[in-house]
Amino acid sequence: SEELMQNPLSLQQAIDLFAAHLQFERGLSEETVRAYTSDLRQFHELASKLEKKKDILSVESITPTLIRAYLAQLHKNLEKTTQARKLSALRSLYRYLLENGLAQRNPTELIHNPKTRVKLPSFLGVDEVFQFLKSIEKSCQSPGASWRRWRNWAIFELLYSTGVRVSELVGANEGDIDFENGMMRVLGKGRKERLVPVGGKAIETLTAYFSNLDLQLPTARVQSSALFRNSRGGRLSARSVHRILIAELRKSGLWQHLSPHSLRHTFATHLLNAGADLRAIQEMLGHSTLSTTQRYTHVHVEQLTRTYDLAHPRSRKRIGEGRE
Repeated sequence: SEELMQNPLSLQQAIDLFAAHLQFERGLSEETVRAYTSDLRQFHELASKLEKKKDILSVESITPTLIRAYLAQLHKNLEKTTQARKLSALRSLYRYLLENGLAQRNPTELIHNPKTRVKLPSFLGVDEVFQFLKSIEKSCQSPGASWRRWRNWAIFELLYSTGVRVSELVGANEGDIDFENGMMRVLGKGRKERLVPVGGKAIETLTAYFSNLDLQLPTARVQSSALFRNSRGGRLSARSVHRILIAELRKSGLWQHLSPHSLRHTFATHLLNAGADLRAIQEMLGHSTLSTTQRYTHVHVEQLTRTYDLAHPRSRKRIGEGRE
């Protein structure tokens, strides 16, 4: 601790060490590491301006007062959820520094999180999903339909069937699908691997997609092992999947503002409403904690209430019917 007082670690050095820790020790994706470091570098930049010092900021020079001033600056232009995320990045940094003996105190401990409204996940109803998927299926039956039509159908059947993240979907290879047993190997956050079931309809559409791809773009599967390809035969991007989803929703007559992640919410919602075990859904979604999965439970509260009223011996409905 005496050495730390005499030669405190600079904030920039701390950010670089933390980024390396996230990438090489925790195995987080490049996108996640970039998000953390971007938030921390923004703090470094604003904190330097607020301090009006030419000296290099050290991890020991950061105070709760400085952090509150930083949050006040963010408050002018950013939503509270974004402010909370940026504060969370700073908390994670100092937690890492303390655990590794690189800092003596944690200035974020005295900072309260900005109060945020819980954003409820958006999702499609069962009838809407069927309308959406049926619309794409119908377009595939048109004479001379491009292999990309079959690809789009397979993409959304698979997203709805498995609940995988769009990053997991576009990162998947052909060999990750076990067509015989209806399973998919998924490489999730932190490079954690899991197996998820794939429904029969999704397997059928994937098979049809590959058949049409082989007929119309014979070299594609030789050039790349990617599960889903763009028009040039290379790996499809997450941004392209989002763009395709919006276009296909409009074609099907649905005007909701949804993202590919909404199909993940839809998957979980429909399983919960059908009575699936929450821990099983947690496993399929690849959530590290059950509390994350519980975000989806709000959508079936009405169904739970109806089930309770019909089943519980002491419910108001059953007591009203004379059953005690």
